[in-house]
Amino acid sequence: MVTMRQLPYLNGIKAFEATARGGSFTAAAGELSVTPAAVSRMVHLLEQRLGVDLFERSANRLSLTAAGKSYQIGLTPILDALALLTDQVTAQSATRALTIGVGPTFAIRWLIPRLASFRELAPDIDVRITTGGAAAPFADDWTCGVKLGDGTWPGLVSEHLFGADLIPVCAPHMAQRLKTPRQLKDCVLLQVAHARGDWSTWLKAASLGGVTINGPVFEFYGQALQAASDGVGVALGIRPYIDDDLKAGRLVAPFKLSVPKGSHWYLIFRDSRREELAFSTFRRWIIAAIRTS
Repeated sequence: MVTMRQLPYLNGIKAFEATARGGSFTAAAGELSVTPAAVSRMVHLLEQRLGVDLFERSANRLSLTAAGKSYQIGLTPILDALALLTDQVTAQSATRALTIGVGPTFAIRWLIPRLASFRELAPDIDVRITTGGAAAPFADDWTCGVKLGDGTWPGLVSEHLFGADLIPVCAPHMAQRLKTPRQLKDCVLLQVAHARGDWSTWLKAASLGGVTINGPVFEFYGQALQAASDGVGVALGIRPYIDDDLKAGRLVAPFKLSVPKGSHWYLIFRDSRREELAFSTFRRWIIAAIRTS
């Protein structure tokens, strides 16, 4: 049989202990974010329920009675311990939540296909993936992010993950007709809105001039790659987006030339989160996953 715990008036307890430490109802009111009159009422109600005077009150003075001194000596460490316990429980809960900010294509084409292995490693971590695109700012509620850039994000730590290489890809049946890069002049070249310079970068490295880039423009790499696999045209794939599709044969790279995009993939995070269990576990996992990809 569970014994019902008889607890005193807890609001009054907090009001009394804060007043005893601060020496006045006004000091306690500032700590508890209520008015001095409210603190006085709560303390008075506690005294009524206990049947004991805790303070001696005069016009300009408030002092503890003998009972009040004894009560405060016992209460302060109890409330300190309660505050510490609450902080510990809150911190433990926070470390089990992992919010990863990534672009939609990185999420779909690299992270999510590998997420099962992370879940096997850390089934107790609550993973939340939020997407906002390459230009999305680092949100306050993100634990970390994976971003394409130059490694400079003010106020954030960035750790290099891998490079970003560009290579043309298309459906298998289309690749059979492409023998040399010069044949791209007769192809529909698919574009990505926020990366319009990709084709120019690759074509320059391939020493190809006079190629018109006039294919459909997609918002994200993932959309362009899907169109390529459906035979709409040739997309300029970016690693690691295309790695799994190349292995599976959904896409084919008809030419060997792979050109650095000029930016790299980074794991970004606030330094204050470095030691959090969820983040440190994810950090170790993604580094290992990249090595085995």
